[in-house]
Amino acid sequence: MSEKRVWFHIIISTYGSWLPGDPRGFRTRHHREHVEGDYKHPPPKGMYDQRHQHSRKLLTQPATIIPSALRPVIGEAVRERLEQESGRVLVVACGGQHVHVQVQLPDGDARHPAGLAKRHATFVAHANGFEGKLWALKPKIVRIKDRTHQKNVYQYILDHAKEGAWVWSELTSREAPEALG
Repeated sequence: MSEKRVWFHIIISTYGSWLPGDPRGFRTRHHREHVEGDYKHPPPKGMYDQRHQHSRKLLTQPATIIPSALRPVIGEAVRERLEQESGRVLVVACGGQHVHVQVQLPDGDARHPAGLAKRHATFVAHANGFEGKLWALKPKIVRIKDRTHQKNVYQYILDHAKEGAWVWSELTSREAPEALG
């Protein structure tokens, strides 16, 4: 009997890319505190400025922006490692502050393979001259619910190319709708 496999959308953020008090909106750990707004409807301008300034002061280095030249290197490293963990990677986008991946993995917790991918990408980035911290602590992992959700995630990740992200896809645009099943 074969094991059940599940599609995930994994978002790996760089160090310091989304801090408490961020003007784009933010959440406290386990939603312990009610915070106005979110990334779709940001809080009123200036509402959390002091908190954001305090968070920035606590950083041990400036917030990490992945240089354009390293985006393909880091994106490939994440993809390679997830494939080594029995993942079928459908699409990857590596931008300045995030890596997005749509991957099919054995059912269960995707945190471990995502963590291994982060670690591998860090080693590869440092071998290519990157210095300092690369990643925020925990990736965001969203289990893909159905085919419509899967198609939306696929297109969302592809669209990051418009923002300067390096994008890799297993599929050509002609194959994409049929292969997502």
